[in-house]
Amino acid sequence: MISEKEIKHLIDVAAQRLEADLVIRNAKVIDVFNGRVVEKDVAIANGFIVGLGSYEAKEVFDAQGKYLSPGLIDAHVHIESSLLDPASFANLIVPHGTTTVIVDPHEICNVTGLDGFDYMLNNSKDLDLSIFIMVPSCVPSTPFEHSGAILDAQSIASRIDDKRVLGLGEMMDMVGTINAEEHVIAKLLVAHQANKIIDGHAPMLKEEELNAFVVAGVRTDHESTTPEELLDRIERGMYVMLREGSASHDLIPLLKGVTNNNSRYCLFCTDDRQPFSILKEGHIDNHLRIATKEGLDPIEAIRMATINASECYSLKDRGSISPGRRADLVLFEDLKDFKVLKVWCKGEEFVASKDKLSPIPTTVAAKVNIGSFTKERLKLKLERDTVKVIEIIPNSLITKESIEKIERDDNGFYQNKKEQDIVKLAVIERHKGSGNVGLALLKGLKLKNGAIATTIAHDSHNVIVAGDNDEDMNIAIESLHKIGGGIVMVQNKIVVEALELPIAGLMTNKGALHVKETLERMHAVGVEKFNLDEKVDSFTILSFMALPVIPHLKVTDMGLFDVDENRFVSIEV
Repeated sequence: MISEKEIKHLIDVAAQRLEADLVIRNAKVIDVFNGRVVEKDVAIANGFIVGLGSYEAKEVFDAQGKYLSPGLIDAHVHIESSLLDPASFANLIVPHGTTTVIVDPHEICNVTGLDGFDYMLNNSKDLDLSIFIMVPSCVPSTPFEHSGAILDAQSIASRIDDKRVLGLGEMMDMVGTINAEEHVIAKLLVAHQANKIIDGHAPMLKEEELNAFVVAGVRTDHESTTPEELLDRIERGMYVMLREGSASHDLIPLLKGVTNNNSRYCLFCTDDRQPFSILKEGHIDNHLRIATKEGLDPIEAIRMATINASECYSLKDRGSISPGRRADLVLFEDLKDFKVLKVWCKGEEFVASKDKLSPIPTTVAAKVNIGSFTKERLKLKLERDTVKVIEIIPNSLITKESIEKIERDDNGFYQNKKEQDIVKLAVIERHKGSGNVGLALLKGLKLKNGAIATTIAHDSHNVIVAGDNDEDMNIAIESLHKIGGGIVMVQNKIVVEALELPIAGLMTNKGALHVKETLERMHAVGVEKFNLDEKVDSFTILSFMALPVIPHLKVTDMGLFDVDENRFVSIEV
């Protein structure tokens, strides 16, 4: 809350009775309100923009005719998917011009509950990057898997009033919402009573079902994949987030639905994006490059990355270069390649701090409790040779059901065929040591000669492993148990690569460079020795094969799940 003294000082500087702290001169300033570029000084005091015009200041920066934009906003992101703690994540994305993110920490909350929420809240304060939090609505995402914690309406109410909490995280329980189930309504009411926004998750919803979802109070959706879905949601007053992550690439298809009339309801988000993608391609600046290359007006693209998100989430102190707004600014070389030259966070030039090994609280320390799991649990006995297989759709989180002929041994157990692009998939409950194991078959991963496994299995984050033989799969699971979580690759009974993730089995505090170098090495090994697709992030793809809220076919620790029918189904046809 601004004080009387502070507001008086800002007024005096704006009125030129006092000197500004900083003036940025000779910049082409992006005016997101009028949709134009203007050439004026931008004066800054106490971290706020105080005026556009002609100002004197203690410090002057010459922008040399480059483009000055409001700081970019990622409207929906799971920091855990970067595999980094919040401070390392800030060091990674702010150099790309992102100065604000709206975070849903449901990944860590699925493992450690409110302890995980508090860790993310406390460890993301006092950073140059502004991190706002949504209270996860669906922990677990459905009753069809076992997570490490449950967040009910009372849990949500205990955190919703924090000033950095903007609302209720993505409501993945579409069925429960549409059917007006009591436990879902209780969660929605917490947000309504706190007068805070509710994020949505509505893949393939339409007509009356979509109406029911929206009338419940849901105001955003980041799961649209077609122009028609975008138009349907905006027609109903929803904000649509155009997502470009590491595994899901929805931006280009959705841009075909963006018009001058509806772009104000369009935002940019990454959702799930790993360090190597950010370091190689960028963050929200990557959205700007793609959008303008696809023909979107660059000023409109910047609006979608700034003021639209600030208005959606009622962040009234940012999103534009105008008096009274935070001086979160990014200087671009041009409005085509959007090369970032400089970033200011609340008026201070951003300089990445050295990644520090901050201590990991015991409340979120990694844990992999697989109980009395043995290799025998991986055997898949089948009565028939014709089976349902989860088939990966390239560049999408959506899978499809494929009917395939497979081989069985003399005892009826599934037998891998080297020439067939099908591998065994298993999800093992890792929170309570229940012994639950769900088995399925996966097509499209191209994996041969080993197994890959991870404790990142959205959204309950059990162990998920894919492999062409049970021996390597079993060793991969045992390795994750030993290191407390992460990603491992096993070949010929030897662990050939591993990334340890000591924070809830999801993140590390060793920084982006460590993660990037390790994942790049693992990717190269995967392509060379495991036959993985060079153009695909196979580890991220694997992590989404256990998500029972994204159509069509997935597997949880409880078995093969048909998302469309909302029930478990047999592997056999």
